Amino acid sequence: MEQASPQLNRVVSRQLSGGSGRRSGRFTFQRNRSFDHRLSNVIRFSFGRQSSLDPNRRSSSPAREELTVPENLDSTMQLLFLASRGDFKGMEELLRCGVDVNSIDLDGRTALHIAACEGHVNVVKLLLSWRVNVDARDRWGSTAAADAKCYGNVEVYNILRARGAKAPKTWRTPMAVSDSQEVPEYELNPGEIQIRRGEEALKGTYQVAKWNGTKVSVKILDKESHSDPDSVNSFKHELNLLQKVRHPNVVQFVGAVTQNVPMMIVSEYQSNGDLGSYLQKKGRLQPHKVLRFALEIARGMNYLHQCKPEPIIHCDLKPKNILLDCGGQLKVAGFGLMKLSKISSDKSKLADSKTKINSLSLYVAPEIYKDEIFDMSVDAFSFGLILYEMIEGAPAFHPKSPEEASRLICLKGMRPPLKNKSKSYPPEVKELIEECWDPEPIARPTFSEIIVRLDRIYAACSKQQGSWKETFKLPWK
Repeated sequence: MEQASPQLNRVVSRQLSGGSGRRSGRFTFQRNRSFDHRLSNVIRFSFGRQSSLDPNRRSSSPAREELTVPENLDSTMQLLFLASRGDFKGMEELLRCGVDVNSIDLDGRTALHIAACEGHVNVVKLLLSWRVNVDARDRWGSTAAADAKCYGNVEVYNILRARGAKAPKTWRTPMAVSDSQEVPEYELNPGEIQIRRGEEALKGTYQVAKWNGTKVSVKILDKESHSDPDSVNSFKHELNLLQKVRHPNVVQFVGAVTQNVPMMIVSEYQSNGDLGSYLQKKGRLQPHKVLRFALEIARGMNYLHQCKPEPIIHCDLKPKNILLDCGGQLKVAGFGLMKLSKISSDKSKLADSKTKINSLSLYVAPEIYKDEIFDMSVDAFSFGLILYEMIEGAPAFHPKSPEEASRLICLKGMRPPLKNKSKSYPPEVKELIEECWDPEPIARPTFSEIIVRLDRIYAACSKQQGSWKETFKLPWK
């Protein structure tokens, strides 16, 4: 921690022992979180009124608490503390002693931010005379002018505007709460999320970022989308589902940013990519891996279908939406992207008939492709095509395009051929695939049934390692 000079210590000692100026609020400290590497070892304090854009800011309490001040404050904290007290003389002496007028705390806040919040006109004028940066932004993007406006300090606001301070538009997110007590438990501090600059992600997709040093996946709702009701509703719908789920075979929700612009959804990052890329690289999988992967997908989907009070229907289950973690375990992702309308207790329909289903996905069930009423069995249909691909080593009707394959499956009722002789498949596996992609939804098995059947096949084959490859009679990779 930067140590104050003896002269500075004398200044602050005099101020703390009963100097003039009203006390402006609590003076607390908590465990440090690094914001700026130059200040990584500085204790963090809160000075009275907080940034107007801080989602956790507290309202000023009529009953001011006594200030408790730790010893050996560095020069930055001395300056900010005296700014919160409105102590003109103390600050002037500190500045003359060489303290940087633009010094910041761990939240990127300057003495000007704090004086503007508290409405200390003389202190604001003093700082301006020392050429303070009038447009400095704190970690939430707030300026001194924005803070003065937020707290109704009109004179300070006008002074800053006259000095050329910008009046940034205050972005209020569609999910902003009126009381900091109502901030959701999952709310993350955007200052702790580091997104690589220059790496543009496709709109509505996740991109890699770091949260407190850990890699995560982040979906960003940009500023333009905040005024689009459909985009906001889709964001809320996905967030609502993600925060509910907890299962080893379902991608883990980390948290979200809903009180700041841009809003974000943060989930765990899977370093090994998705099943689609894995299959493109590996081709036909070994039998034991086919069954293990199939079981992991089925367990994740069964959990989603068993969620209370309402099941979560994926609607877009495909290899690209199945991720591999660092241990090679599969996790279902990509659910919650389509909002559904309940028709009955077990029947649904796409909420918006104009919703564009990704026609490139050849795994979609005919009911969804045709925009008809459907139930949970649409996910079993997709699962059957994924299981087929893991065994065959190529998508259905390859090398036809995905669009053409979808048309053959959903409109013409065709099913991809089991290229290897039927006897090469264990009868139970062949039957399971054909039942999953049955044109009649009622004939498709539930995922709880699929798990039982796969468990039985897996157990039988694991007991007879020698006959496992013989059963399939295929050149596995």
